[in-house]
Amino acid sequence: MPRKAKEQPEPDRSDGVKVVADNRRARFNYEIDEKIEAGIALTGTEIKSVREGKVNLADGYARIDRGEAWLRNVHIAQWSHASWEQHDPTRPRKLLLHRDEIGHFAGAVAQRGYTLVPLRLYLKNGIAKVELGLAKGRRRYDKRQVIKEREAAREMGAAIRRRMKGG
Repeated sequence: MPRKAKEQPEPDRSDGVKVVADNRRARFNYEIDEKIEAGIALTGTEIKSVREGKVNLADGYARIDRGEAWLRNVHIAQWSHASWEQHDPTRPRKLLLHRDEIGHFAGAVAQRGYTLVPLRLYLKNGIAKVELGLAKGRRRYDKRQVIKEREAAREMGAAIRRRMKGG
């Protein structure tokens, strides 16, 4: 009896990108001004957990210390098949950026109210990447305004669909 081939997860897009984790809460809590792609230095058990999709970006942020960018508070679960050599799920992870990119973001973060937040983590041709956003926190009334705009757009889309369907 022939063995079945192991099913590989399909990439989300045709360009070899498979989104592992998406931080939708960050897009609601922050106004994103700039985005950048960065590599992440991971251990063996971490990349295996990332490939399984066991990542949580909800409380994560990036900080620049002594000319290096670090991703903090991102939870990558311990790999289920590992033995005694496991990683700490929330350890700081080094971000792989060019020196001039780090300098640019360090200057922006030094300004009042800006922070670096991870927007999504994905595999690009088998390599783990994180999309960082230079973000400014939203006030409560700004969040309410975003909700109103989203609901208005949804209602307009529904009205257009009704009109097209009935017309």
